[in-house]
Amino acid sequence: MVWLWENLELVLGLALDHARLSIIPILVSLIASVPLGWLATLHPAVRSTILFFAGAAFTIPSLALFIVLPAILGTRILDELNVIVALSIYGVAVMARGAADAFASVPSDVVNSSTALGFSRISRFWTVELPLAGPVILASLRVVAVSTISLLTVGSIIGVQSLGYLFLNGYQRTFPTEVVIGIIAVGVLAVLFDQVLVLAGRLLLPWTRSQSSAERRRVARVAAEVTK
Repeated sequence: MVWLWENLELVLGLALDHARLSIIPILVSLIASVPLGWLATLHPAVRSTILFFAGAAFTIPSLALFIVLPAILGTRILDELNVIVALSIYGVAVMARGAADAFASVPSDVVNSSTALGFSRISRFWTVELPLAGPVILASLRVVAVSTISLLTVGSIIGVQSLGYLFLNGYQRTFPTEVVIGIIAVGVLAVLFDQVLVLAGRLLLPWTRSQSSAERRRVARVAAEVTK
Protein backbone atom coordinates (compact mmCIF):
# COMPACT_ATOMS: atom_id res chain seq x y z
CA MET A 1 0.00 0.00 0.00
CA VAL A 2 2.92 2.36 0.65
CA TRP A 3 4.05 2.01 -2.96
CA LEU A 4 0.49 2.70 -4.18
CA TRP A 5 0.15 5.93 -2.19
CA GLU A 6 3.57 7.08 -3.33
CA ASN A 7 2.71 6.35 -6.98
CA LEU A 8 -1.02 7.09 -6.95
CA GLU A 9 -0.71 9.78 -9.62
CA LEU A 10 1.05 7.31 -11.94
CA VAL A 11 -1.59 4.60 -11.40
CA LEU A 12 -4.49 7.01 -11.93
CA GLY A 13 -2.88 8.42 -15.07
CA LEU A 14 -2.38 4.95 -16.50
CA ALA A 15 -5.97 4.03 -15.59
CA LEU A 16 -7.29 7.09 -17.46
CA ASP A 17 -5.17 6.20 -20.51
CA HIS A 18 -6.44 2.62 -20.27
CA ALA A 19 -10.07 3.76 -20.12
CA ARG A 20 -9.61 6.22 -23.00
CA LEU A 21 -8.06 3.59 -25.25
CA SER A 22 -10.75 1.04 -24.35
CA ILE A 23 -13.80 3.19 -25.09
CA ILE A 24 -13.24 3.54 -28.84
CA PRO A 25 -12.93 -0.21 -29.64
CA ILE A 26 -15.99 -0.95 -27.49
CA LEU A 27 -18.08 1.63 -29.37
CA VAL A 28 -16.73 0.48 -32.75
CA SER A 29 -17.62 -3.12 -31.86
CA LEU A 30 -21.19 -2.14 -31.06
CA ILE A 31 -21.71 0.07 -34.11
CA ALA A 32 -20.19 -2.44 -36.55
CA SER A 33 -21.66 -5.62 -35.08
CA VAL A 34 -25.33 -4.65 -34.84
CA PRO A 35 -25.81 -4.37 -38.64
CA LEU A 36 -23.66 -7.48 -39.15
CA GLY A 37 -25.81 -9.42 -36.68
CA TRP A 38 -28.95 -8.24 -38.41
CA LEU A 39 -27.60 -9.19 -41.85
CA ALA A 40 -26.79 -12.65 -40.47
CA THR A 41 -30.51 -13.27 -39.98
CA LEU A 42 -31.33 -12.68 -43.64
CA HIS A 43 -29.91 -15.96 -44.98
CA PRO A 44 -28.05 -18.95 -43.48
CA ALA A 45 -25.18 -18.49 -45.96
CA VAL A 46 -24.72 -14.86 -44.87
CA ARG A 47 -24.71 -15.93 -41.22
CA SER A 48 -22.14 -18.65 -41.86
CA THR A 49 -19.86 -16.23 -43.73
CA ILE A 50 -20.02 -13.55 -41.03
CA LEU A 51 -19.42 -16.01 -38.21
CA PHE A 52 -16.55 -17.66 -40.10
CA PHE A 53 -14.65 -14.40 -40.57
CA ALA A 54 -15.44 -13.33 -37.00
CA GLY A 55 -14.06 -16.59 -35.64
CA ALA A 56 -10.98 -16.39 -37.86
CA ALA A 57 -10.25 -12.81 -36.73
CA PHE A 58 -10.40 -13.79 -33.08
CA THR A 59 -7.75 -16.51 -33.55
CA ILE A 60 -5.08 -13.98 -34.60
CA PRO A 61 -2.51 -13.59 -31.78
CA SER A 62 -2.84 -10.12 -30.25
CA LEU A 63 0.88 -9.30 -30.10
CA ALA A 64 1.38 -10.37 -33.72
CA LEU A 65 -1.53 -8.17 -34.79
CA PHE A 66 -0.13 -5.17 -32.92
CA ILE A 67 3.17 -5.61 -34.76
CA VAL A 68 1.72 -6.26 -38.24
CA LEU A 69 -0.85 -3.43 -38.26
CA PRO A 70 1.71 -0.58 -38.64
CA ALA A 71 2.76 -2.04 -42.00
CA ILE A 72 -0.88 -2.24 -43.08
CA LEU A 73 -2.01 1.13 -41.75
CA GLY A 74 1.20 3.02 -42.48
CA THR A 75 1.53 4.09 -38.84
CA ARG A 76 4.45 4.04 -36.41
CA ILE A 77 4.75 0.91 -34.28
CA LEU A 78 4.21 2.99 -31.11
CA ASP A 79 1.09 4.68 -32.49
CA GLU A 80 -2.00 4.18 -30.32
CA LEU A 81 -4.07 3.70 -33.48
CA ASN A 82 -2.56 0.24 -33.96
CA VAL A 83 -3.90 -0.95 -30.61
CA ILE A 84 -7.30 0.69 -31.16
CA VAL A 85 -7.72 -1.00 -34.54
CA ALA A 86 -6.56 -4.37 -33.21
CA LEU A 87 -8.92 -4.25 -30.24
CA SER A 88 -11.76 -3.16 -32.53
CA ILE A 89 -11.14 -6.23 -34.69
CA TYR A 90 -11.28 -8.51 -31.66
CA GLY A 91 -14.34 -6.71 -30.33
CA VAL A 92 -16.24 -7.08 -33.60
CA ALA A 93 -15.20 -10.74 -33.77
CA VAL A 94 -16.82 -11.39 -30.37
CA MET A 95 -19.75 -9.03 -30.78
CA ALA A 96 -20.79 -10.18 -34.27
CA ARG A 97 -21.69 -13.64 -33.02
CA GLY A 98 -23.53 -12.20 -30.02
CA ALA A 99 -25.48 -9.78 -32.23
CA ALA A 100 -26.37 -12.57 -34.66
CA ASP A 101 -27.67 -14.68 -31.78
CA ALA A 102 -29.57 -11.66 -30.44
CA PHE A 103 -31.48 -11.06 -33.66
CA ALA A 104 -32.03 -14.79 -34.13
CA SER A 105 -33.68 -14.88 -30.69
CA VAL A 106 -36.41 -12.45 -31.77
CA PRO A 107 -39.61 -14.56 -32.10
CA SER A 108 -40.46 -15.19 -35.74
CA ASP A 109 -44.16 -14.66 -35.11
CA VAL A 110 -43.41 -11.12 -33.88
CA VAL A 111 -41.38 -10.41 -37.01
CA ASN A 112 -44.10 -11.85 -39.25
CA SER A 113 -46.79 -9.86 -37.44
CA SER A 114 -44.91 -6.60 -37.89
CA THR A 115 -44.43 -7.36 -41.56
CA ALA A 116 -48.15 -8.08 -41.92
CA LEU A 117 -48.91 -4.73 -40.28
CA GLY A 118 -46.98 -2.98 -43.05
CA PHE A 119 -43.60 -2.35 -41.40
CA SER A 120 -40.80 -1.93 -43.91
CA ARG A 121 -37.60 -3.89 -43.32
CA ILE A 122 -35.83 -0.81 -41.94
CA SER A 123 -38.69 0.32 -39.70
CA ARG A 124 -39.10 -3.24 -38.45
CA PHE A 125 -35.42 -3.27 -37.54
CA TRP A 126 -35.58 -0.08 -35.50
CA THR A 127 -38.97 -0.52 -33.82
CA VAL A 128 -39.28 -4.31 -33.40
CA GLU A 129 -36.12 -6.35 -33.87
CA LEU A 130 -33.49 -4.09 -32.28
CA PRO A 131 -35.48 -3.41 -29.07
CA LEU A 132 -36.19 -7.12 -28.60
CA ALA A 133 -32.59 -8.09 -29.37
CA GLY A 134 -31.27 -5.33 -27.08
CA PRO A 135 -30.78 -7.39 -23.88
CA VAL A 136 -28.70 -10.05 -25.62
CA ILE A 137 -26.69 -7.39 -27.47
CA LEU A 138 -26.00 -5.67 -24.16
CA ALA A 139 -24.82 -8.95 -22.62
CA SER A 140 -22.39 -9.44 -25.53
CA LEU A 141 -21.18 -5.85 -25.23
CA ARG A 142 -20.37 -6.41 -21.55
CA VAL A 143 -18.19 -9.36 -22.56
CA VAL A 144 -16.47 -7.22 -25.20
CA ALA A 145 -15.82 -4.46 -22.67
CA VAL A 146 -14.13 -6.79 -20.20
CA SER A 147 -12.07 -8.57 -22.87
CA THR A 148 -11.00 -5.24 -24.41
CA ILE A 149 -9.78 -3.90 -21.07
CA SER A 150 -7.89 -7.13 -20.49
CA LEU A 151 -6.29 -7.32 -23.95
CA LEU A 152 -5.21 -3.69 -23.86
CA THR A 153 -2.57 -4.54 -21.25
CA VAL A 154 -0.64 -6.40 -23.97
CA GLY A 155 -0.17 -3.08 -25.77
CA SER A 156 2.39 -2.04 -23.14
CA ILE A 157 4.84 -4.47 -24.71
CA ILE A 158 5.00 -2.22 -27.78
CA GLY A 159 5.10 0.98 -25.72
CA VAL A 160 1.44 2.02 -25.52
CA GLN A 161 0.72 3.57 -22.12
CA SER A 162 -1.85 1.62 -20.11
CA LEU A 163 -2.15 -0.28 -16.86
CA GLY A 164 -0.14 -3.02 -18.55
CA TYR A 165 2.90 -0.84 -17.82
CA LEU A 166 2.60 -1.90 -14.17
CA PHE A 167 2.82 -5.57 -15.18
CA LEU A 168 5.82 -5.03 -17.42
CA ASN A 169 7.69 -2.70 -15.09
CA GLY A 170 6.98 -4.82 -12.02
CA TYR A 171 8.19 -7.95 -13.81
CA GLN A 172 11.38 -6.29 -15.04
CA ARG A 173 12.15 -4.99 -11.54
CA THR A 174 11.10 -8.26 -9.85
CA PHE A 175 8.63 -6.21 -7.82
CA PRO A 176 5.42 -8.25 -7.41
CA THR A 177 3.62 -5.48 -5.51
CA GLU A 178 3.46 -3.38 -8.67
CA VAL A 179 2.15 -6.34 -10.67
CA VAL A 180 -0.56 -7.07 -8.09
CA ILE A 181 -1.66 -3.43 -8.05
CA GLY A 182 -1.83 -3.50 -11.84
CA ILE A 183 -4.03 -6.61 -11.76
CA ILE A 184 -6.35 -5.05 -9.18
CA ALA A 185 -6.54 -1.79 -11.13
CA VAL A 186 -7.48 -3.61 -14.34
CA GLY A 187 -10.13 -5.57 -12.46
CA VAL A 188 -11.60 -2.44 -10.90
CA LEU A 189 -11.68 -0.69 -14.28
CA ALA A 190 -13.42 -3.69 -15.87
CA VAL A 191 -16.05 -3.70 -13.11
CA LEU A 192 -16.64 0.05 -13.55
CA PHE A 193 -17.13 -0.33 -17.31
CA ASP A 194 -19.47 -3.26 -16.74
CA GLN A 195 -21.58 -1.31 -14.25
CA VAL A 196 -21.79 1.67 -16.61
CA LEU A 197 -23.11 -0.64 -19.32
CA VAL A 198 -25.62 -2.16 -16.88
CA LEU A 199 -26.85 1.32 -16.00
CA ALA A 200 -27.02 2.28 -19.68
CA GLY A 201 -29.06 -0.87 -20.33
CA ARG A 202 -31.54 0.07 -17.60
CA LEU A 203 -31.94 3.54 -19.10
CA LEU A 204 -32.13 2.50 -22.76
CA LEU A 205 -34.01 -0.79 -22.27
CA PRO A 206 -36.56 0.06 -19.55
CA TRP A 207 -38.94 -2.69 -20.68
CA THR A 208 -36.47 -5.33 -19.52
CA ARG A 209 -36.93 -4.11 -15.94
CA SER A 210 -40.67 -4.63 -16.11
CA GLN A 211 -40.15 -8.07 -17.61
CA SER A 212 -37.79 -9.00 -14.77
CA SER A 213 -40.24 -7.72 -12.16
CA ALA A 214 -43.09 -9.66 -13.73
CA GLU A 215 -40.97 -12.79 -13.78
CA ARG A 216 -40.07 -12.36 -10.11
CA ARG A 217 -43.74 -11.90 -9.20
CA ARG A 218 -44.69 -15.01 -11.14
CA VAL A 219 -42.04 -17.07 -9.33
CA ALA A 220 -43.23 -15.69 -5.97
CA ARG A 221 -46.82 -16.69 -6.75
CA VAL A 222 -45.78 -20.20 -7.73
CA ALA A 223 -43.69 -20.55 -4.56
CA ALA A 224 -46.61 -19.36 -2.42
CA GLU A 225 -48.95 -21.86 -4.03
CA VAL A 226 -46.48 -24.69 -3.46
CA THR A 227 -46.08 -23.87 0.22
CA LYS A 228 -49.84 -23.74 0.90
